[in-house]
Amino acid sequence: MRFEALLRRLDRIAGGRHADLEVPAEMREHPRTRRAFTWITWLLAVEVLLGIAAVVVAVVIVVNGGPVPFAVWMRSVIVLGMTVTLFYFSWRASLGWYWAYQRLRLFAQIFPIITLVMAAIPNLYPAWMVTEQIVFSLIMIGVADILTGDHMRTAFRRPERPQRHSPMKPR
Repeated sequence: MRFEALLRRLDRIAGGRHADLEVPAEMREHPRTRRAFTWITWLLAVEVLLGIAAVVVAVVIVVNGGPVPFAVWMRSVIVLGMTVTLFYFSWRASLGWYWAYQRLRLFAQIFPIITLVMAAIPNLYPAWMVTEQIVFSLIMIGVADILTGDHMRTAFRRPERPQRHSPMKPR
């Protein structure tokens, strides 16, 4: 219980004013919603493995005396960190937190674009890193496709915010 209180504090930072909005239990427990999050978890797990593999390849190149540009190290570490963050968003969204679904959907749509643009810059990354970026983008497009499907958009429709009464007005 104490752990959940800590996570709710983190949710408050990540979710802002939407941190307290939950989707209805029947939608988050719906079999199609559960199946969607199972797929998303597997796809993000592949992304983490891909990120770890990129770091391992860079280390192997350095150990064998080859050069690894600073851009490769930065991208490898940042993408690995981002993917772990997406796991957090996915987990919290699967528990019904609206803000987490919104963040996950936003990043799943933006990251592939940024990654592909970066991969298109000539000589910024070695060929193996460009290939890794393209694979990363394709997987992330799959995550975005799941999140923007009709069922998920319906399940995570913005919940109504409870009305708050002003202390100045009588109820």
